[in-house]
Amino acid sequence: MSHESYELKAEARERVGKGSARELRRNGFIPAVIYGDKQSPIAIALNTNEVTKRIHAGGFMTTIATIDVNGEKISVLPKDYQLDPVRDFTMHVDFLRVSGNTEVNVEVPVHFVNEDKAPGIKVGGVLNIVRHEVELHVPASDIPEFLTVDLTGAKIGDSIHISHVKLPKGARPVITDRDFTIATIVAPAAGVSEDETTEASE
Repeated sequence: MSHESYELKAEARERVGKGSARELRRNGFIPAVIYGDKQSPIAIALNTNEVTKRIHAGGFMTTIATIDVNGEKISVLPKDYQLDPVRDFTMHVDFLRVSGNTEVNVEVPVHFVNEDKAPGIKVGGVLNIVRHEVELHVPASDIPEFLTVDLTGAKIGDSIHISHVKLPKGARPVITDRDFTIATIVAPAAGVSEDETTEASE
């Protein structure tokens, strides 16, 4: 499951545009918008410190949140945020309005386990991660926090594809035209002797 849900207080914005956005940021707020679910977009202002804290806590883009807009509670999923390239300051956030039957595309982190049970790594092979995240189509109410890839038995030269990964119920990869690679086990630069490979497999 994803991270625990949370609530943010927001105010509806009457004015939009660059001038209004700059004024909000000077006063400690971030301009944002809530859209989707066949309803009109809502321009809002959020407390900068609260949003920054949530972004740095991890799982921001895969966690359903509630935004209280002047007393109206709206379920949302963060879809995008913009950072100032110089100051690492949050400039703007886009939220997708979600309901009970909403399905979304999200980038889910990949976690690798049991490296100590992979013969290829035991003999000095290197885990070459091709995809640190996998884009999944999932119910908004059931977004996984991460995907687990079990490396037990993986040898040098092996590739781990999406078909090897157990996906949560209701989840499917956005890429469907190929069995794409998540990671490979590659030989170290110095190479591995045949004796070492045999020993690690035993």
